Amino acid sequence: MSMTIIYLAYLVAASLFILGIKGLTKPRTAVRGNQLSALGMFIAVVVTLFDKSILSYEWIIAGVLLGGTIGAVMATKIQVTAMPQMVALLNGFGGGASLFIAMASFLDPESATHLVALISISLTVLIGAVTLSGSFVAFAKLQELISGNPIRVPGNKFINAVLLISAIGLSIAIVLDPSNTALIYALVAVSLLLGLFLVVPIGGADMPVVIALLNSYSGIAAATTGFITGNTVLIVSGSLVGASGIILTQIMCKAMNRSLFNVLFGVMAEGGETIDADEVYAGKVTSSSPEEVAMLLETAERVVIVPGYGLAMAQAQHAVRELASVLEGRGAQVLYAIHPVAGRMPGHMNVLLAEAEVPYEQLIEMDEINPQFEQTDVAIVIGANDVTNPMAREDKGSPIYGMPILNVDKARTVVVVKRSLSPGFAGLPNPLFAKDNTLMLFGDGKKAIVDLTQSLKEAD
Repeated sequence: MSMTIIYLAYLVAASLFILGIKGLTKPRTAVRGNQLSALGMFIAVVVTLFDKSILSYEWIIAGVLLGGTIGAVMATKIQVTAMPQMVALLNGFGGGASLFIAMASFLDPESATHLVALISISLTVLIGAVTLSGSFVAFAKLQELISGNPIRVPGNKFINAVLLISAIGLSIAIVLDPSNTALIYALVAVSLLLGLFLVVPIGGADMPVVIALLNSYSGIAAATTGFITGNTVLIVSGSLVGASGIILTQIMCKAMNRSLFNVLFGVMAEGGETIDADEVYAGKVTSSSPEEVAMLLETAERVVIVPGYGLAMAQAQHAVRELASVLEGRGAQVLYAIHPVAGRMPGHMNVLLAEAEVPYEQLIEMDEINPQFEQTDVAIVIGANDVTNPMAREDKGSPIYGMPILNVDKARTVVVVKRSLSPGFAGLPNPLFAKDNTLMLFGDGKKAIVDLTQSLKEAD
């Protein structure tokens, strides 16, 4: 295959990646964006296989069949609630693939022969190993294989600093003495430990930021792998993923009032003073029933639904869509308030509601919906806890103070659908539950919404 055709194909693939990422910025065009990116990757893989004049395809075909089968099964069987775990796992696999390519290149005397290759190998091993172990820890936390709470490690900051300095030192040593193969194994071990200690202290409330950051790491590792193999399209695609991941991480940090520096070094959600839930609620919580809430909704002209992880866990998205349809049939305007970190990954609520065919124009971002709550008759909060917690605005001693939230408490009436008064990922009570304009509808999210919809229908 001529180099002209190869580079033209790589240019087409890179263009499709860019168009794909642009499409992913909006729910309406997300599916097409994903398809364009997949087409670009297919072109890149096929051209690369022909470009390198591979003599034997047996192992490649076996890998494609095995990986394709596993991927297809995961994609069809995975629940939307488990999507964050899957993303974390795939980030880890991406980092691991880059790591093994770098190690294989280092151990091949014909590959690691110049300065750029050696520097690229060192960086790829460092970033790939951190991504691999960090992503697996994130997966274990999200899958509840280990505690999702922050795990405090004595001297964690000092340990991270020592591991990072050691990894940098080993990387330099590899460049200076590529003949010493023991150095590469030492760098792998140190980097795996660094990824472990970076993510272990981080709790579930901060996991959306971690997922975005690990996604960026996997892209950077892929880009440095491109320098090792001399593959232009890998450099381009990895750079796109790395850059977009960092931008997304910064957006997530802003949405959660976190420092990007703290995210990079695993210093997240430093706790403030202990807050007693009994003092916050103090017998002021008002419980309600589906029939009473239905009476409120009968006269409501404007309803805002606030989805959270509890909605995902209850698989209540279709029930919510039916409730909205009934309300719209009665002449009410229904909108959905989307907080950027609701759920366990960026865009989690968008994906969930898209599955239930909620119109995209009804999904309103936080900055746009917040000024509208004062004109809202009823705000229905389903499983969203930390992103509606007024402590973020009012309590300087709270660990979430300063985090932008959905101002649902400004609505005329707030209905909170929740199993109990248990705290969210941040482990904090929510004063919203005890406000005078709040009604608690206790129970499973899906059943509560189904009962509410049925009560509303019976009122017709």
